Amino acid sequence: MKKHPNRLLWRLYPSYLFITLFALLVVSWYSSITMKDFFLRQKVDELETRALLFKELFSSFMSLEKPYEINQFCKKIGSHSGIRITVIIPSGKVVADSVEDPDRMENHGRRPEIIRALNGNIGDAIRHSSTLQERMLYVAIPVEKEDSIVAVIRTSMSLAVIDATFESIIYKIIGVGVLVAFLAAGISFLVSRRLSLPLERMTQGAQLFAKGELSHRLYIPKTLEMANLAVALNQMANQLDERIKSVIKHRNELEAVLSSMKEGVIAFDLEERILRINQVAAAMFDKDPWEMENRSIQEVIRNSELQKFTKNALKNGDGLECDIVFYQDKERILNVHSTSLLDAKEECIGILVVLNDVTRLRRLENIRQDFVANVSHEIKTPLTAILGFVETLLQDSDKIPENTRRFLSIIDRHVHRLVTIIEDLLNLSRIERDSELKEIALVNAPVEDVIRTAIQMLEGKAEEKKLRVDFKCEDSLSADMDSLLIEQAVVNLLDNAIKYSRPGGTIEVNAAKKYDDVQISIRDHGIGIGEEHRPRLFERFYRVDKARSRKLGGTGLGLAIVKHIIQAHNGKVTVNSNLGKGSTFTLHLPVKSSDVSAH
Repeated sequence: MKKHPNRLLWRLYPSYLFITLFALLVVSWYSSITMKDFFLRQKVDELETRALLFKELFSSFMSLEKPYEINQFCKKIGSHSGIRITVIIPSGKVVADSVEDPDRMENHGRRPEIIRALNGNIGDAIRHSSTLQERMLYVAIPVEKEDSIVAVIRTSMSLAVIDATFESIIYKIIGVGVLVAFLAAGISFLVSRRLSLPLERMTQGAQLFAKGELSHRLYIPKTLEMANLAVALNQMANQLDERIKSVIKHRNELEAVLSSMKEGVIAFDLEERILRINQVAAAMFDKDPWEMENRSIQEVIRNSELQKFTKNALKNGDGLECDIVFYQDKERILNVHSTSLLDAKEECIGILVVLNDVTRLRRLENIRQDFVANVSHEIKTPLTAILGFVETLLQDSDKIPENTRRFLSIIDRHVHRLVTIIEDLLNLSRIERDSELKEIALVNAPVEDVIRTAIQMLEGKAEEKKLRVDFKCEDSLSADMDSLLIEQAVVNLLDNAIKYSRPGGTIEVNAAKKYDDVQISIRDHGIGIGEEHRPRLFERFYRVDKARSRKLGGTGLGLAIVKHIIQAHNGKVTVNSNLGKGSTFTLHLPVKSSDVSAH
């Protein structure tokens, strides 16, 4: 059974009281013993003095040959002095006694004080007298004559008076001791209370701190150690107050930011529980934020695609992005983006998911795609007719005037360029549509064969500029891919490398597995790309050098097609370039295709 802790007062007070009473008891005991010894020593000295006086009288006026006279003298002296006097010869026989008849007394030769006196010393002893039936104090001194002991004079007195006197003194000591004990108890209580009271006040103040009343300040005691403790607690409360106000301020700012955002924001922990969700995100699922927080996503959001996305985001760690279809009254498309959620120690504690309602945007995108596809188809038909007529006219160029032939050549060149652009637009629309509908079949295939086919398709262009293509590929390298699309992406990158390389140079093509990706890199040593152009490099119709691109016959769609092909494979394309030193484009293909498509 767990014991409740006692108050400090009831720990200090008994200790102080016990120490005080113990000290008082020890002092009283020692004082009584010392006093008793002092009284006895005084009585021994008194008896010794009386014995010495009687010895002088005995030596001067008495003779052992007249024991009757000695006995009478002892009785006379004893009656006046109140002290018993006894004379014993060396044989132990009592020859005179101030109280009893010597003939009736037993032999005293074996009494300790007599033995010491017969040995030439002064002997004393305390014992019960069988004659008087009292405790007696005895002092014996030897009587010498011609270097020999002829008798022993013993003086004695009753200890009853001393015991009564000492008992009276003991009672007085006990009375004073009890009084002192009460005073000590009171003083101990006051001292204990004085020590414990500041701590109790500080405890009450700390309890107020715990309740949130951080503006309260503790009383500063006069004791240095307690004063330091009170000052430290006040400083702690002040710092806590400032930090809590700062946290509340930041929380309010965060709440204001989350509330004012048009995007939905959900924070998940590592167990897929919702830590925080803003009003916009909760409204997307027709719920209130308070009923969703601290609950798992499986409990509150009935959407398998979002649950799958959250699980993959927590597993992969890197930011993912995808579109999910959500049905609530009507079909809605949400663009979902995730990023790692880190604590102050830069350790991952979950993910942050941002949701955007892109239903209207995706519909507009579909309209744009349909428009581009339809317009491209519609434009391609008359362009084909125009191209046919122009080629027919140019076949009889000998009958056509020079100016007419030159104009027809210009028309033919631009029609060919328009046809190329239309074909690229149609390819781009087809790739986008197939990717969205997940109709692109990814099959595990050797990478080397795909790249070699792409290189062979552009051998003629490379030879025209006297460029050498160096190709390296790891053995047995394969990836999940659509071989025709990856071949088209490599062809587009290789075609750009040939266009922008200086004649007589080298183009390096490498394929290798790094980490969890198959990386295909095409490196040239041409003019390079400025840093300011890289963010927009994969946009449709974006050109770094418009005049040079038109001169080289580019449509501005090649890199956009590459980007969409790689994204359809759940991969990415990166570029590293320096002006005047060339560029390196790298395709990153996952070894195993993911179920989550990145757009």
